[in-house]
Amino acid sequence: MCSIWAVAKNTIKQALRMKIAIVFIILLLVLLPVLGITTTGDETLKGRLQTFVSYGLSLTSLLLCLLTIFVSIYTVTSDIKYRQIYTVITKPIRRFQLLLGKLIGVMFLDIILLVLFSAIIYTFAVYMPNIFKATEEELIQVDNEFYTARAALKIPDVDVTEEVKERYNELERMDRLPDLPREQIIAELTKQAQLEKRAADVGRVLIWEFDNVKPLTESLFIRFKYDVAVNPPDMQVYGRWYAGDPQYVKYGQKPSTPFYEKILKHSIQTFHEIEFPAEVVPENGHLATAFMNLPLNRTSVTFPPDGLAVLYKADTFTANFIRAVLLILFRLIFLACLGILAATFVSFPVAVLLCLVLFSTATISGFVIESFDSLSANLSMVYSYSIKWMIRLLPQFDKFNPTKFLVPARLLSWAILAQCAVFMVFIKSFILLLLAFFIFGYREIAKIII
Repeated sequence: MCSIWAVAKNTIKQALRMKIAIVFIILLLVLLPVLGITTTGDETLKGRLQTFVSYGLSLTSLLLCLLTIFVSIYTVTSDIKYRQIYTVITKPIRRFQLLLGKLIGVMFLDIILLVLFSAIIYTFAVYMPNIFKATEEELIQVDNEFYTARAALKIPDVDVTEEVKERYNELERMDRLPDLPREQIIAELTKQAQLEKRAADVGRVLIWEFDNVKPLTESLFIRFKYDVAVNPPDMQVYGRWYAGDPQYVKYGQKPSTPFYEKILKHSIQTFHEIEFPAEVVPENGHLATAFMNLPLNRTSVTFPPDGLAVLYKADTFTANFIRAVLLILFRLIFLACLGILAATFVSFPVAVLLCLVLFSTATISGFVIESFDSLSANLSMVYSYSIKWMIRLLPQFDKFNPTKFLVPARLLSWAILAQCAVFMVFIKSFILLLLAFFIFGYREIAKIII
């Protein structure tokens, strides 16, 4: 253990001597405070906070990821290139211990820098209302919509199986089926049918019901976004919103509990939030929310798949922020293991290029997986037994993006964090590290030339 820690300390010193590490650290130390002061967003306090946290965490994550790649690769390849490794492997230390020490050194440096820059972001986020002298109304808004961690009630899916089946049979009778696999056609028809269920013509009411709703706070929120068939002149839509007992929403029966009902006007293609009191939730926990498309709109209104959610407070901003920082740490662990693996069998430039390509691909993994899945119709055998498994091995950085949770104040649960830790750290990173141990253990470090 002493040998591993000695290698780790030497790795930290080696990293701090790298000019690129100093540049990245100075950049973050300068840019984060500048972002905190100059960020405007949509000119509201909430917009400033969302923009600053989004840009600040994204910039910190990007630069630390690049730094991890460069340092983890350089610390191995430079020892081999400049033959410093000869003096190390002659000592009582095994090769896997050498790599493990370098990994610990890189991660120790990452943790220190991540804690430092995250603390800067958190401090600016917490004290920004004081810096910009926020009004009472703005403080209430950010307390409800930013300084919190809210979970979402799941919008129940409407069963459209029979409708899709009838539509498919109709297209088949008319010989208008596209030249695609049946499963893909069914999926597209299901998507269209589900979208139609989220569309309201003029005068129509859309109702969503939820069971076992037990709010722990005084308020709940409806977060929504409008899409329209024809853009209104002022790009805004009138809506009558309801929340409360389903019997009143559906049948007009007088409810035994308070009821929320209000006509509101909001802009299209932008997320908005409506707050309603938790006292409207019936004692049985069966809550209904509804939207009526008023005749003033003269166009149909649609809620996209991610365009409607009922939110309630589930945790604090601080706890959510800590979990978001841990997500960044998990990707740094993966990239450190990837960099050390690449450094065991290729030179520094090639290893950096390889890691940057994989890092970029992991950042847009959702798009990559979707693209390959769509291409697999024509390459089903080749894709299923080769490319598919290679793609699935990539970490999904975009799926576990911390700003996706912090900016809209959505709860990043411990369950999601554990899922990320298991797949990204304990499985994928561990596999990369084992491969690095295996390759480096059998690598010929020096040749004897006679």
